[in-house]
Amino acid sequence: MAMKLGIIADPDVESAVHAAQKGLHYLEYCYNVGSDIDLLESRIPALKQAYADFDLHLGAMGRWGEDKIDAAGEILPEAMQNTTRLIDLAAALGAPVFNTGVNYVEGLSYLDNLNAAVKYLRAAVAYGKEKGVKVAVYNCDWNNWIRKPDVWRIVLEAVPGLGIKYDPSHCVNVHHGDYLAEILEFGDRIYHFHIKGTINVGGQRVDDPPAGLDGTDWNAILGLLYAKGYDGMLSIEPHSRTWQGAMGDWGVDYTIDYISKMLFKG
Repeated sequence: MAMKLGIIADPDVESAVHAAQKGLHYLEYCYNVGSDIDLLESRIPALKQAYADFDLHLGAMGRWGEDKIDAAGEILPEAMQNTTRLIDLAAALGAPVFNTGVNYVEGLSYLDNLNAAVKYLRAAVAYGKEKGVKVAVYNCDWNNWIRKPDVWRIVLEAVPGLGIKYDPSHCVNVHHGDYLAEILEFGDRIYHFHIKGTINVGGQRVDDPPAGLDGTDWNAILGLLYAKGYDGMLSIEPHSRTWQGAMGDWGVDYTIDYISKMLFKG
């Protein structure tokens, strides 16, 4: 059982080479709302060549922020088309996981929102299964409400095969939850994991410094992931406005060294 350390990167050859120069072999693409899917598709041959040249692998692809459900509670056709196209591209690049979210529609009941979310996620999971790509719902609140234990308990049961893309900083900063308890309960449904530090003091988010220079109990998190049998990607997410430029680059190196010491290499 070996977890794979990697980093969120831009979907271009330069970013792939930069990750390889840091000794990383796994990438994640967050191809969010507004990003040109045609452009990504055109880059696939060059990206595949870079992966072959530098022993790189795409650990996950995702799309944050996009509306999936319309005001009537129906799946937006364009959003579903974007989902299936990105799952196709994930499969073409060898990514085992596609991350997505579902917007909450004000004006619809909670039950109607649940039914709409389940309908979209079932369709995404079914399409992903055809392509050999697992689908996970991210626990970020960016246009997504399927992100907390009370909702997961319902939706994960209603959508067999659906997983979670987990980031402990969202648990801390958005709903002030217990990330260790969440990992313990849902760890067997975690398909992808973000390594993003955060400092939260008195319920107030201060900064998102590099993991290892923050308040997150990464030792306990990794211990729990081992206990739950997680063997997916740990994806470094540089996120702080403080840690930019040379300082930010050093911070990434610090996190690589810090997390790598906790990884079993067997």
